[in-house]
Amino acid sequence: MEISVIGSGEFILGFRLAGIRKTYAAETEEDLISIIGKVLDDGTTGILVLESRDMNRVPMRLQATLENSVKPTVIAIGAEEGGMSLRERIKRSVGVDLWK
Repeated sequence: MEISVIGSGEFILGFRLAGIRKTYAAETEEDLISIIGKVLDDGTTGILVLESRDMNRVPMRLQATLENSVKPTVIAIGAEEGGMSLRERIKRSVGVDLWK
């Protein structure tokens, strides 16, 4: 399983420097939706990282699909995401509280 990152060029740069190979720059909403579809169909991605603001830009139906996805697990980071802490997001994604 691999990690895929979708976002603006500035957002994905840090992930590229950290060694994540599957990074996709999506500057327009059409690019964003298209790339998300490709990653969901890929089958090799275990974790999909998105910018929080991009998560809010996708249609509600796709947003619901991403929020309920188990494989890949979708993590939106960046700006505040509905008041959920990082601990709560990881617990929701993984199903286990890793801090205990």
